[in-house]
Amino acid sequence: MDFKKVTYHIGFWLLAYVFWIFIFRNGTLVLTHTITIQFCYLAFISANYYFNAAYTIPQLLNKKRYAKFGLLFIAGIILTAIIRIPVSMLVITYVFKVVNPHFDYLSIFYNSFINIFFWVVCILSAHMVIEKIRSQIYIEQIEKEKATNELNFLRAQFNPHFLFNSINSIYGHIDKSNKYAREMLLVFSEMLRYQLYECNVEQIELDSEINYIRNYIAIQKGRIDERIQVSLCADGISGQINVAPLLFITFLENAFKYVGFNEDTENRIDVSLKYENGNLLFRVYNTKDAFIDQSERASGLGIANTKRRLEILYPERHKLSIVNENDYYEINLTLLGV
Repeated sequence: MDFKKVTYHIGFWLLAYVFWIFIFRNGTLVLTHTITIQFCYLAFISANYYFNAAYTIPQLLNKKRYAKFGLLFIAGIILTAIIRIPVSMLVITYVFKVVNPHFDYLSIFYNSFINIFFWVVCILSAHMVIEKIRSQIYIEQIEKEKATNELNFLRAQFNPHFLFNSINSIYGHIDKSNKYAREMLLVFSEMLRYQLYECNVEQIELDSEINYIRNYIAIQKGRIDERIQVSLCADGISGQINVAPLLFITFLENAFKYVGFNEDTENRIDVSLKYENGNLLFRVYNTKDAFIDQSERASGLGIANTKRRLEILYPERHKLSIVNENDYYEINLTLLGV
């Protein structure tokens, strides 16, 4: 939780505290007694609020597990109402210093349960309404961005037939003795076909994505210093696994763009994909020049866009770790439950 959210939460509970003190002040009690009583309620109400906001609502209510949600919700209220009985006794005896007090345990429990239940329901209801509004605004924003991106794509794209005919024409003009150039052009054609015809879906087979990564590496190896070692390990993957298309390529592009070459150290790019216990683990590691000018470093726009895609496509189902040191850059991405 960032500083802004912490400040917001503290401010909210302070306002609620002041509200309860002056609105529900009993004329038979002095102000200090009211402050103490409302503070106790504040602690129990806030505890129930965070328990439900952090766990029961996202994990149970939002997943339509209504029975378990209802049981845990009521259990939380009952537990805090029971705890308030000894707390109330301690406050009356040692804070208010009432001599020979008489305690009606059932009455304390009943009043505590009603008060805590009422305010937790009110605050949680307001919380859910606000989150619903935020979610709707976010969805509308995403839809607008999607429409804009689709329009920009339609404006920018080449005619595919013209593009492939041009590639075939170039291929025919390359000298047959230049086998490497002809092979690279075929690889490029295959990558282009993948992007234009196969990636217009929400999920694609991981094998196809791995093949695209292999082709990308093959082309990039012809551009970088041949002394830079490049490895791809994806041999242990088997079975029907689907992922969002072109999800890993930005991280790979970043590695090839900023891989450095140092005479005194090993220079390499390592790419690996593993599938373990229903989770897909993707890792990219590249060495880099420790003395590269800061102005030449990555702007981070591509990485930021990929983070946004992950938030949209795999909400609460991914873990992304980025390590940016002077001499190396490493990305670890885990897709949960793919």
